[in-house]
Amino acid sequence: SFYQKVVKYLIFGNVLKNNTYPLSVSAERVIQAIEIIEYAKSINAEFIAHGSTGAGNDQVRFDMIFQTLAPHITIITPIRDEKLTRQQEIDYLKSEGINMPWEKAKYSVNKGLWGTSVGGEETLTSTMPLPESAYPSQLEKEGYQKVVLTFNKGNLVAVNGKIDDPEKCIELLDFFATKYAIGRDIHVGDTIVGIKGRVGFEAAAALITIKAHHLLEKHTLTKWQLQHKEYLASFYGMHLHEGQYLDPVMRNIEAFLESSQKSVSGSVFVTLKPYHFTLDGISSPHDLMNARFGSYGEENKVWTAEDAKGFIKILGNQNKIYQQVNKNEE
Repeated sequence: SFYQKVVKYLIFGNVLKNNTYPLSVSAERVIQAIEIIEYAKSINAEFIAHGSTGAGNDQVRFDMIFQTLAPHITIITPIRDEKLTRQQEIDYLKSEGINMPWEKAKYSVNKGLWGTSVGGEETLTSTMPLPESAYPSQLEKEGYQKVVLTFNKGNLVAVNGKIDDPEKCIELLDFFATKYAIGRDIHVGDTIVGIKGRVGFEAAAALITIKAHHLLEKHTLTKWQLQHKEYLASFYGMHLHEGQYLDPVMRNIEAFLESSQKSVSGSVFVTLKPYHFTLDGISSPHDLMNARFGSYGEENKVWTAEDAKGFIKILGNQNKIYQQVNKNEE
């Protein structure tokens, strides 16, 4: 499934492109491309077409995966080849007597399990925000709602105690959160073809899940696990974004991410509010912030005052030597 192939690794890695975007479209495109080309091969197709423009990321993702998995199938790209713009497409449809809500057609909306992207004339500028009406979900609730997310080895397995498949849990969380219009933002990033781009998105469940999972990890993993995970996950997100899902290094990183989740189990307490959410705390049998070993800034139960003095002396020893050796250097 889409979750098993990609989404769970984005959760395990807390992947947010440029610390903002949960790769809602990028994640889907690579799986869509693989499924499409496998079907094309099964029916012995000679040609395969997609509607990507020549200025974005999707053309690279589709073409590269198609060429890798079925180099004998010819790729047809009419929008790219004819350099058609969205407005030209709308004008053509109007000229053919096709009637539809053209105001909505001004925006490119891609909705999936891991979020919804929204693109329009505003995102082609560096200054303009998307209007409220461009987002698929609108504010429906005031006040706040408490939600409990339960993870088992990094996978979201229950929402408010309701145990289900991770996909269903994500959908249920999204159902609750979108009523508060949570998860809106505009991502600015570098496209695969080397130009800067903006895209609006709405990804309530993705952002809440990633932030909740990350909080649980802060309590259950060591500092070195967190550090090494962070840079490997960053590479994973970059490679996925740029259509490199089939590279063997992705399986290597996935194996590391999977192995890092053995102790990432417990519940995270979340409060949903209009346009934002807060993480209130966690409960886990693997919580390393354990009062048995001491309290930060208060007391410790593992070492003596003399132990602390010796540790600090050793910890600062090399820097002290450096400063003494180079004390005359400016």
